[in-house]
Amino acid sequence: MSGGPLTDRPFRSFWMGGYEGADHVNGRGDALDMVRATGHDRLLARDYREARRLGLRCVRESVGWRLSERAPGAWDFSRARCMARTARREGLQVLWTLMHYGVPPDLTLLDDALIPRFARFAAAAAAAIRPLCPGPRFYTPINEISFLAWAASSSDAMGPAGAPHEVGAREDSRISGYEIKRRLVRAALAGMDAIREVDPQARFLHIDPVIHVVPTQDTPDQRALAEQVASYQWQAFDMLAGRQDPELGGHPAALDWIGLNHYHSSQWEVPSEKRLAWHLGDPRRQPLSALLGQVWQRYGRPLLVAETGHIGRGRADWLHDIAGEAQRALRAGVPLGGVCLYPMLDRPDWYEPARWHRSGLWHVPRDARGAAAGRRLVRPYARALADWERGRRSAMALDLVADHGSPAGSHA
Repeated sequence: MSGGPLTDRPFRSFWMGGYEGADHVNGRGDALDMVRATGHDRLLARDYREARRLGLRCVRESVGWRLSERAPGAWDFSRARCMARTARREGLQVLWTLMHYGVPPDLTLLDDALIPRFARFAAAAAAAIRPLCPGPRFYTPINEISFLAWAASSSDAMGPAGAPHEVGAREDSRISGYEIKRRLVRAALAGMDAIREVDPQARFLHIDPVIHVVPTQDTPDQRALAEQVASYQWQAFDMLAGRQDPELGGHPAALDWIGLNHYHSSQWEVPSEKRLAWHLGDPRRQPLSALLGQVWQRYGRPLLVAETGHIGRGRADWLHDIAGEAQRALRAGVPLGGVCLYPMLDRPDWYEPARWHRSGLWHVPRDARGAAAGRRLVRPYARALADWERGRRSAMALDLVADHGSPAGSHA
């Protein structure tokens, strides 16, 4: 899997793995800590070693603002430091997410005080990480700005950090969600400036879902609605780049790398909200390579599939599909720097933590109390990854021959 005009290759491997790091308080009041729930904090060295054995030399991890800020201006980065040291010993590169939905308990997503507080946190996090991680160091200031704004304004998914949920108290989510998105963009830009003060060589990866929306019925009104809903996916990137609402302070250089998350549920129809079934081959679905091409044409920035994966028995088939689409995108000249399988470990549901999703490269058995207890490799999924990793190495070897002539000692 090679090709594409990608001269900037800062990642140690094309195939990557992401460890679930959501840390928000959900609508039921459960304070989530996915790193602890999956046992990743206790089994860190084992998890990294097993990832490396599968050829994954680059991983995504979350620092977690809510978990790290013990009081305003007082931070505990012991977990992130442990991740950084362990990754270095195991020869892995870490792509860091600073805010994975959660905010300190005295803040909400509706509060402008979030912006300077986040900037101070971002600077402190970068100062803690920089001495422990060889470059290039990548930071995602705020994970999934568009998704977070939607979830907080349109549901109670983000709990007390989101919009007020008393009957009759919530604004129209088209308004409140947009205001949250603007505030998060301002916080991300302020965080980037603060990070650069302590880590001038910092690189940035902004991540949001890439989606496709179609009308339930082929009428002018529904086609217009589908186009409108699909257009929301560009707002955060456009704001960061200064194309939209330039008063927020966005500028073209703010888009360094663009990360795109895509799952089977990322394509749907409106107004029904019915998903376009991947496993049934819904002909209205757009191939991922086409969606990546649209992002490349719009922004002209290198891309990463920052999250993708499936559940149950479909995991291996999904990986084959995504890998084939990545190959098509590269052949079409899209500068795709990698694909991150997410999550690496089975994880609890955000809304009902007692229920677990069978979605990882590793199944996570649980003890009698429901706590994570060990790991079990999902072999069909791992075999699919190995097939594509071997194919990629072969393609890279052919490219080297094409670029530099016949290998030394061979005869043309």
